[in-house]
Amino acid sequence: MSADDRQNRPIGIFASGVGGMTVAAEVMKLLPGEHIVYFGDVGRYPYGGRSKETIIGFARQDIKFLLEHGVKFIIAACNSASAVALETVQKEFNIDILGVIEPGAKAAVNQTGNDRVGIIGTVATINSDSYARAIRDNNAEIKVFSLACPLFVPLAEEGYIDKKATRLIAEDYLKTLIDVDIDTLVLGCTHYPLLKQVIGEVMGNKVTLIDSAEETAREVASVLSLKNLLRPSIDDVTHKFYVSDVPDRFSQVVRQFIGRNINNITRVDITRY
Repeated sequence: MSADDRQNRPIGIFASGVGGMTVAAEVMKLLPGEHIVYFGDVGRYPYGGRSKETIIGFARQDIKFLLEHGVKFIIAACNSASAVALETVQKEFNIDILGVIEPGAKAAVNQTGNDRVGIIGTVATINSDSYARAIRDNNAEIKVFSLACPLFVPLAEEGYIDKKATRLIAEDYLKTLIDVDIDTLVLGCTHYPLLKQVIGEVMGNKVTLIDSAEETAREVASVLSLKNLLRPSIDDVTHKFYVSDVPDRFSQVVRQFIGRNINNITRVDITRY
């Protein structure tokens, strides 16, 4: 396969549902010339709370589906899959697979000035301790304060971005992190960037928010550039979207994430893979 052929292959992104669209949106923004194939496993959402073996099995199927589309790079745009399955599937497949945890953790380590970092995420992600471990692996001196904020996911999906109820919930959740004097906060769930404004307002301007979706897109750009796999043109770009269950609800929610409608959504039987 020629270099041009490899460059023109798409980036594959998989997630347990619609949350990974924040990552896809950042990749579209940073790399407007790249084709994207997105798979949202909405039929088995959420992955969090499943056994390690089950999540690894789901991730394998998702990756096999994307490989069928000739992708050149894969993003596991799901915190549960990144925390539980990434290390296993990276060894099993002969393709670069990037999760969303390491890029966010590295950015937090580079950003903090007082070595006090907060992590917010779903119950499953916080219980996995994945972000905290990744931060400590980069700098053992950093104190990490982890907090589950489970209501943020339905608020983001329902479009409750500017609602008074959302601010009240954010204030209630985040007061404990304000009290411990963090200067950096990692948005450790792919849904949370939609609530970035209200989270930032509650935390105040002395706290820097780390958007894992943004950091993941930057890492993808860096790796593809290093390997000379960036697509040279921004013409004729195609984005394809697949789901494992009825796409109607997915289409409605996606608009919250990327600001426009998507009509070309195809349902697939992921259990074939």
